[in-house]
Amino acid sequence: MKRTVVAEALGTALLLAAVVGSGIMAERLSGGNVGLALLANAIATGGALYALIVMFGPISGAHFNPVVTVALTLSGDSPRSRIAPFLAAQVVGAILGVWLAHLMFDLSILQTSAKVRTGWGQWAAEATATFGLVLLILLGVRHKAAALPAAVAVYIVGAYWFTASTSFANPAVTIARSLSDTFAGIAPANAPAFIAAQLVGAALALAICRALRERP
Repeated sequence: MKRTVVAEALGTALLLAAVVGSGIMAERLSGGNVGLALLANAIATGGALYALIVMFGPISGAHFNPVVTVALTLSGDSPRSRIAPFLAAQVVGAILGVWLAHLMFDLSILQTSAKVRTGWGQWAAEATATFGLVLLILLGVRHKAAALPAAVAVYIVGAYWFTASTSFANPAVTIARSLSDTFAGIAPANAPAFIAAQLVGAALALAICRALRERP
């Protein structure tokens, strides 16, 4: 258990360092072109995510996401004993990853975001992004496990672009990004609604997965 929890914390920390760090770098180098910055941020995040799933998948399953852990547990694909320690490791790891990104780019370690992300469009986007991610994992873990790291990474790159929220799809990521006043940030006041939308998307994915897995 200690080994798997450490893997989850370390993997989530490195993921957030990639998300926030690439966002900072993209904004600095894009010359004010927000589309170019988002493209760079998406590609860097997808590449890092693929590598981290390959790295930590054999140890912890590479969830890096509370809703993924809960969904896999409820579907019978992850032991119940992992829920509490994994969720704690993911949130702590995510925050440490954001602080690491700030350190690397000579920013104040402790800060909060002023970036407003709210409204029905943003919430629908978060529910949609999370629904697709969780359904992909729930179905893929049993049928296409070998292809899952690449599939998840590619999905996240795509979801950066086809969702209005740029696809947080992760409560731990949302909490951590509220502590970064950078390109990837979200105002702390907007985070609870994002998390609620993510929970709705994950619940729908779990329900659809159960229906699809039903035997005639």
